[in-house]
Amino acid sequence: MDFTIKDFHFEYRDHWPKVGKAKDLYCHNEITIKSILDQMTIEEKIGQMIQPELFQITPDELELYKFGSALNGAGLFPGDDARAPQEKWVKMVDDFWMASQRAYKERPFNIPFMWATDAVHGHNNLFGATIFPHNIGLGCANDPYLVHRIGIATAKEVATTAIDWTFAPNVAAPRDYRWGRHFEGYSESPAVIASYADAMVRGLQGDFVGYDPDDSVIACAKHWIGDGATHLGIDRGDARCSEEMLLNIHAAGYIAAIAAGVNTIMVSFSGWDAAENYDHSPQLPGSYNNKLAGSHYLISDVLKTQLGFDGLVITDWDAHADVSRCDFGEAAYVINAGVDILMVSPRHGWMGLLGSLKNHIESGHIPMARVDDAVTRILRVKMRAGLWEKPRPVERPKVKNKSVIGCYEHRALAEEAIKKSAVLLKNNSATLPIRQDAKILVVGSAADSIQKICGGWTLSWQGTEITQDDIPHSSTIGEAIAEIVGAKNCTVDADLSYADPVAFDMVIAAIGEDAYAEMRGNIRPWRSLSYAKLKTSYSRDLAILQKIRSQLSDANVRTRVATLFFGGRPLYVSEEINLSDAFVAAWLPGPYSKALAALLFEAKNGELQYDFSGKLSFSWPKDSASFQLNHRPAALAAQNLAPFDDPMDAQTRALFPFGYGLSYASPASDMGPVPVEEVDHSEIIPAAKVGLDIFEDGMSDFDWMICGHNIWAGQRLNFQSGINLLIVEIQPNIAEARILDLNFKGFAALVYARFPDAMPRDFRPYIAASAFFEIDTDILSPPEGPLYLALHDDYPGQPGFDIAPMLCDHGPGAAILQIPMHEISATGMELNNIDTAFMLYSESKAHLSIRSIKIKLPR
Repeated sequence: MDFTIKDFHFEYRDHWPKVGKAKDLYCHNEITIKSILDQMTIEEKIGQMIQPELFQITPDELELYKFGSALNGAGLFPGDDARAPQEKWVKMVDDFWMASQRAYKERPFNIPFMWATDAVHGHNNLFGATIFPHNIGLGCANDPYLVHRIGIATAKEVATTAIDWTFAPNVAAPRDYRWGRHFEGYSESPAVIASYADAMVRGLQGDFVGYDPDDSVIACAKHWIGDGATHLGIDRGDARCSEEMLLNIHAAGYIAAIAAGVNTIMVSFSGWDAAENYDHSPQLPGSYNNKLAGSHYLISDVLKTQLGFDGLVITDWDAHADVSRCDFGEAAYVINAGVDILMVSPRHGWMGLLGSLKNHIESGHIPMARVDDAVTRILRVKMRAGLWEKPRPVERPKVKNKSVIGCYEHRALAEEAIKKSAVLLKNNSATLPIRQDAKILVVGSAADSIQKICGGWTLSWQGTEITQDDIPHSSTIGEAIAEIVGAKNCTVDADLSYADPVAFDMVIAAIGEDAYAEMRGNIRPWRSLSYAKLKTSYSRDLAILQKIRSQLSDANVRTRVATLFFGGRPLYVSEEINLSDAFVAAWLPGPYSKALAALLFEAKNGELQYDFSGKLSFSWPKDSASFQLNHRPAALAAQNLAPFDDPMDAQTRALFPFGYGLSYASPASDMGPVPVEEVDHSEIIPAAKVGLDIFEDGMSDFDWMICGHNIWAGQRLNFQSGINLLIVEIQPNIAEARILDLNFKGFAALVYARFPDAMPRDFRPYIAASAFFEIDTDILSPPEGPLYLALHDDYPGQPGFDIAPMLCDHGPGAAILQIPMHEISATGMELNNIDTAFMLYSESKAHLSIRSIKIKLPR
């Protein structure tokens, strides 16, 4: 398996380099900033340091508290309309911008407001915007100039909505395939990441003569630092590596971004478990939990001082609440660590922070010098972005040029990126390219799915809510193939429910992961990388391929099978590869499937029209337990980086190594069968002897948590005091009632009971014992949509059992639900490693008053 890859310049470092340019304290900007700062009140400074979220603030409140910025989270839109036109976005921004102007009308100065968004693969929250391939695909293109042009195009589309700031690029170095944000990384190689970080920052912020500054947006390198190194790939977990490795692997993208002039950096949710990551306030009760948002060493000592970054540092979504000694309304430890802006989603969070920060500043717990440093950096970024010079949003010239949104030129750029990102892994007997007069059968779970090819962060956070109508100019892979060969010559039968593969010249199997983003995309440490074992729907893809190969073999025909694999990470798909004559890693290319389909076919005259050029930016696993197979650039290969996250022989254990990729122009010898893992069917599961009481008589031995829309970081449930959040209300446990009163409000919400030791248990003995799940409840308001019961907190990474039909059929009143454990297992839920014994999840309204929750054995 010979391969070549562009040799990005990269060098080993033994110390943190000085990258940021020394600022001139006597330049006009710094003098102006100092003048404004000297006139600001404590309240005005605090307002600049808090960034509320769209649904949790009004323009009047912004005027009152003088907030300096706000953000719209993914899946949040003007008027809660996912198809809100550009004019509504501009009007929304304008309303807040005008409120900020009114806030300073009696002051001798004003401070402009800035709005932030997650434009991470195009302006992906805006209906009609161009959607580009996700970073994992772009890394395979080996083309920094392509990424630079994507940055320019994205900035232009963001500018048409008068939004000033995007939380991109992600310059993480993913080192474990189980991490749910793996697809947001460009590569496992720091050399590739550094090259792309430079290109994207310059594309978003502008870097060349003749570039219109009104077309630029503020960029944000994220997530500082080591989030791709977390132990076992656990999202928001701890990186367990040396500082040498942190510098040489995980800092590469930030060093390049700072050198390129990035104005903002977002701190990670994750932690760094190392002695250097000291507790900057050891005199306070409790202990520091290593979280990056509280790391004085990595924020103030390294990022700001040693690297010389002089822009602003912002937390991730409510990340301050994850740091010890902090909560939603308390963040003194985080501010003293060096964070400049707190991103705060819940209303009670920013309201609490207004008071607590003021108290800490007035008491001296937060030094005024630290506050002034934060506000100086915020004003510096706003001044560099020219926000004082820009007119009100509705009057900006660029908002009148809305034709740039999803324009032909940008879609053509996205199609170029799709062609360059796809990697041809196998092509036996020159199966590809295909004749345009061939008769084609398209099968598989991705055959007619727009979600699978777009992935997360596409009009919604997880990308699971979108339909094809939500993305203009989109097509599924089945539709794109039909357009090439003609409708009469193309049959799309995703489930292989009626078509006969023998009747076709070629079968194209489109398979792959469902859409996901952070948290919901995680693969738990005890699970494997086997694609077919991750979800029931994925196992059906394997079964379809097996059925096709069997039918073709029985008929003794020459029909060939080409498989397109969509997803956010390399997975163990060796059996799927063996069942295919050709195999393509298509990643998450986005909605313009015609570009991908064009790669698969010859021109009408039989000549080659396009060729594969993509090379793997991540190594491909040979087995289902190879979670880390990371390439080291030549500059690092000779270094003894210890502790390292993978052995030196990692590349020899890869099925396809970093940089591998075939092409039509340079065909390789046919590939023989790759090794597959044997399945052990000999395990005998004993029947359970006793049941399990999860909640009864107002008591529970479990740790109860709530998470969901705007509090995905999670919040502990106290039965005695209850809780009332945007997403769910839980009444206090009244002594006489002894109930769990759950009122879901129509936002995504999970309420779950976790084993206190967080150690997984095997629940399969309950199936062997014919046990059932019993919920004794009063139905106060039947669910208005699905309400899922699950034995995990991993929905929809694993499926749930929808109890809404049972509740609705029963109607209001007392009810005892009994669900056999074998029916729960039949959904595809894995019950051999359970750390969460009970979970209810819904995005709909429902109100239950639960008396008991148990797993019971039959009498």
